[in-house]
Amino acid sequence: MSAQFPTLSRRACDDDSYPVIRRFAPNWFAVTMGTGVLGLALHQAPFRTAATEVVSTTLWGVAGLLWLLFAGLYAARWVLYPHEARRIFDHPVMATFLGTIPMGLATVIGGLLAFGVPCWGQGAVGAAVALWWCDAALSVAVGIGIPLAMIVRQDHTLPAMTGVWLLPIVAAEVAAATAGALLPHLSDPAAAWRMLILSYALWAFSVPLACSVLAILVLRLMLHKLPPREMAASGWLALGPLGTGALGLLA
Repeated sequence: MSAQFPTLSRRACDDDSYPVIRRFAPNWFAVTMGTGVLGLALHQAPFRTAATEVVSTTLWGVAGLLWLLFAGLYAARWVLYPHEARRIFDHPVMATFLGTIPMGLATVIGGLLAFGVPCWGQGAVGAAVALWWCDAALSVAVGIGIPLAMIVRQDHTLPAMTGVWLLPIVAAEVAAATAGALLPHLSDPAAAWRMLILSYALWAFSVPLACSVLAILVLRLMLHKLPPREMAASGWLALGPLGTGALGLLA
């Protein structure tokens, strides 16, 4: 039986039987972020109608299903192609998109509170709490692990810097802001206190570092002008730490 392991290992690394899985990358989780946030924003808009509620609920449901699909595909890539999956930590751009995994999950949690509580009551709150703890753990892991990989495994230069550097850092403050929405639904004071303290810690873990990166990003723009065309959209990412940082304080 042991003689088969090298064959299975080689197949896991080299076989292209599952091209979708083999080429799946975490930047797809940005789709769940945008879809979920759009649904939540539409739900909180001042012009809410029955039609907008249907659209916002649908967008949240699509975001949740996409997150589950993408999580399954990415987990399958680690199982079937582990050697290739590990190479993401050496990629100076793609590694930062690991931060979109917890941020995409945060939109699912927010939707559970906005759309799930009216339908399922405390059951939705319990699910949101469990998912939030997972989200917080993922945010801290990404917020520490990816900057560390950028230091010890990747090669970076100031001219090549873009707004994607913010993605793994901002995940923690997104989790903190999500906790602010979740806290009013908790009936256990001790559990609420623990979440409150941790949310403050997540905010402090993320916002100062994100602001430091923003300052360096402004310097990069002054010295080296706009990023290349294929990275132009990353300029909008600078809004993330400012918006979610303020939202965390308000929540």
